[in-house]
Amino acid sequence: MLSRVAENIFWMARYIERAENTARLINVNTNLLLDLPKSANVGWLPIIEILGSEQLFNEQYDSADERNVLRFIISDQKNTGSIVSSLASARENARTIRDIIPRETWERINDLFLFAKGNAQSGITRKHRYEFLSKIILGAQTITGQLAGTMLHDVGYDFLKMGRNLERADMTTRIIDVRSGDLLEHEHEALAPYESIQWMSVLKSLTAYQMYRRSVQSRVSRPFVLKFILKDREFPRAVYHTLGEVAACLENLPRNKDIKKQLAELQQYILDADPAILKQNELHKFIDEVQLKLIQFSTAVTDTYFKAPT
Repeated sequence: MLSRVAENIFWMARYIERAENTARLINVNTNLLLDLPKSANVGWLPIIEILGSEQLFNEQYDSADERNVLRFIISDQKNTGSIVSSLASARENARTIRDIIPRETWERINDLFLFAKGNAQSGITRKHRYEFLSKIILGAQTITGQLAGTMLHDVGYDFLKMGRNLERADMTTRIIDVRSGDLLEHEHEALAPYESIQWMSVLKSLTAYQMYRRSVQSRVSRPFVLKFILKDREFPRAVYHTLGEVAACLENLPRNKDIKKQLAELQQYILDADPAILKQNELHKFIDEVQLKLIQFSTAVTDTYFKAPT
């Protein structure tokens, strides 16, 4: 397979997953706003900080109010990580590999992009936000399922799974970061009674609540939720599981010795950590380190498989 084709497949999958998980990220904060008392003063700026887009946002907007932040992460085409921009990039990558993916998948990606672009305003308003985000999530999941069921499971599919799972790992850590960063720092003692509600919203944003109850069989609490989302080997959105999926893909690819070693070190870093005893600022630093390692691994994938040998 040509490296250019492999790269397009890899990034098509990443952008679809990014759009879905950005929608989930918005849901986390929206649910927190609904569940917590008005005195909690949970804002929207931390979402921008978690996505690493503060500079670009500040260049375009005067204030980090709800409307501006949502416009930035849903429809702003200058923001390459917005839902509309992510789907536009997925569509462009899919367009160049229409002979590799099923035609029906190309049509689905195109339709989802057109829906997001045409209905982005619905996601900004509170009245229609849930419906808009749900359609984005369901549309992305439909594309993922369609590819799993109709695309050849050859080396191209390995690159697709790698892209999807790397993006999923990164965005799952960011969803955790919504809760573990500075959102509730100043009201920590006052909001202690709402602790389980806050972590339940994180689980629900990952469609993980029922699977958590089935697997953990314990009440929702910070230590158990963190262990489940970070370390569970069977839940598809747990960070460790996604890395295991990437490792399985690497087994089918050439020149994999060094990159497999790098991935194994990241997997061990996840397993060795004990998030149950980390305080909020320590967990935030841990998540930052995981995200840095994910970026380094993604760069290694690009250098190994997508760049022409020198």
